[in-house]
Amino acid sequence: MFRFKRSHLFLLGLLAPVYSYAAHYCIEVGGGFGSGGTTFIGTGFAVPAAGYCTPWSGFTKTASSVILTTSGTGCLSSDGKVLTVSVSSADPNYFGAGALHSDYIQLCPAGNSGCPIGSGRDSGEFAGPAAPVSCSSSLEHLPSTHD
Repeated sequence: MFRFKRSHLFLLGLLAPVYSYAAHYCIEVGGGFGSGGTTFIGTGFAVPAAGYCTPWSGFTKTASSVILTTSGTGCLSSDGKVLTVSVSSADPNYFGAGALHSDYIQLCPAGNSGCPIGSGRDSGEFAGPAAPVSCSSSLEHLPSTHD
């Protein structure tokens, strides 16, 4: 039988809501979904502290209705100026069974002055200019069926 100290249960109660209500983080590439480009939606992702990395998981919207399952890592440079997100995406109906495609996105988070890389860029599958964007309810919507 498991027994928990009352203080541990209290701490668990404090941590659980923080994780379950974390915001999404969105990055548009090539103008973003709905404008001829692609948008990466990191569910529950928050930009890590300078010099650290955090897991990225979520989905990517591209073409007119394609939704890919996406996972990887986001790292913020030690000076806090450049966010690098390296992810792999899958969708058997779009890429083919067993195929993974990668994206390597570098950008300066919003509110960061003096971006040392100029503008953001995706050097992977959906190559093009990249920038953080607000996650709208239409971007965050994950339909039950899609391409």
